[in-house]
Amino acid sequence: MTKVVINGSTELKVEQNGTDLLVNGTKKVFDLKRLHPGSYHLLSNGVSYNVEVISSNLKEKKHVIRLNGKVLHIQMRDRYDDLLKELGMDASSSLRVGDLKAPMPGLVVNIPVKEGDLVKKGDTLVILEAMKMENALKATVDATVKKVAVTKGKVVDKNEVLIYLSEQ
Repeated sequence: MTKVVINGSTELKVEQNGTDLLVNGTKKVFDLKRLHPGSYHLLSNGVSYNVEVISSNLKEKKHVIRLNGKVLHIQMRDRYDDLLKELGMDASSSLRVGDLKAPMPGLVVNIPVKEGDLVKKGDTLVILEAMKMENALKATVDATVKKVAVTKGKVVDKNEVLIYLSEQ
């Protein structure tokens, strides 16, 4: 069973029983047609709906859709999500400080931070040139720069640690 929370208040329990789809225990019959990527037409119990996916965060199971012109914020949870939350291992608790690693091989062009600096989520930590393009590698959380492991002009490999970070 999956719990679907709409706009932070309305909760639906959705489950599949064989080929049937049950919403709050009631069988629902629907026809869903994809019009183009992110846009659908839904026919359910004789009622027509236009559905547009505005955004999706699959990791956090959060979605924003437009249903017949009305914007809906949707959060989905299954029993495993509830169990992980109960154990303190849900997605929100997994946003821990990690070391900055090179996402690709490249040349370190600039390092605008130094050891001891306090950085905020979104701050640029390293500028890496790869395939003739400069890529700003940013902090994913608020942190303290524990150690800068590279120098300007150094060629780095994919997954090489560039900066060690610690929680503030």
